[in-house]
Amino acid sequence: MRKIDIFNHIQPEKYFSHVQNLAAAKEGLGKRTTDKSVLRDLDARFRLMDEFGDYQQVITVPGPQPAVLAGPDTSPEIARIANDGMAELVQKYPDRFAGFAATLPMNNPDAAFAEAKRAIDQLGACGVEIFTNIKGKALDDPAIAPLWGIMNDYDLPIWMHPSRSSSLTDYSSEPKSRYEIWFTFGYPYETSAAMARLVFAGIFDKYPNLKIITHHMGGMVAFSEGRVNAGWEVMGSRTSDEDYTGVLKSLKRPHGEYFKMFYADTALFGAVAGTECGLKYFGVDHVVFASDYPFDPIPGQFIRDTIAIVDGLDISEADRAKIYHGNAERMLKLKPRR
Repeated sequence: MRKIDIFNHIQPEKYFSHVQNLAAAKEGLGKRTTDKSVLRDLDARFRLMDEFGDYQQVITVPGPQPAVLAGPDTSPEIARIANDGMAELVQKYPDRFAGFAATLPMNNPDAAFAEAKRAIDQLGACGVEIFTNIKGKALDDPAIAPLWGIMNDYDLPIWMHPSRSSSLTDYSSEPKSRYEIWFTFGYPYETSAAMARLVFAGIFDKYPNLKIITHHMGGMVAFSEGRVNAGWEVMGSRTSDEDYTGVLKSLKRPHGEYFKMFYADTALFGAVAGTECGLKYFGVDHVVFASDYPFDPIPGQFIRDTIAIVDGLDISEADRAKIYHGNAERMLKLKPRR
């Protein structure tokens, strides 16, 4: 069965050469991406991909995002170099790469909007990648609101990747997060928080065609369904310094329904229960196959484990095909293979 691995990472050579010496590229997550040569080793990637038969990847550049790597004057150049490099790889290796999601300089909104259009119209991008915050700014910031309209009109998806660092401490008495808790538990929180901000900002009411792919099966939302639904039904009852009583009334439908409008990928590092929980919550039409290659401890481990999990799900072959390739073909407007 055809498999489209929809959320993977790569560093085109020109992009890597451009950013590797930037200070932010060597800190936190950047330390790992700078040191991980498999992000750039196409021969090793292709040898591994050959293990999985009819298998393609949709590629994105890894974090840190352009807004973290550089200021608003120079982040647009970083995004252009990254997108030109990914487009070149897709054009050169169409059997390997089904497409790419363009990276955007979100700390320069006007440049980000222009780059989204350039990447889609001129480079053939399948959509765009954003992060769960813009160097600390929330995604419901009015300055970036036009992006939702742009992608709604294109009817192409937005890949949403979590972004967090050790500078966000777990305890107020400490200066930073320890033991990489910021990554293991912080990333799912980041994704869930970003989803909530977009829901309560009414994004899906304004842009009903918007398609947002959440990394790692939508963070904590599926597991926290009860808190998401019943917990927020009394929004405002726990807050004394701000009035939230009008938030739910401003939405056109029950708030819990909006969370299921997101798409979720299977990049859960081999978690069976998490995959089953997410699939039950989001539904088979909103789950897409992804492995997060190449950030597995053993090359190909996440791909192998995720395939084993999807193959073992108690679903029909037609539904399995939706997860593996059908939903991606529909959203990204890819041609089905015969």
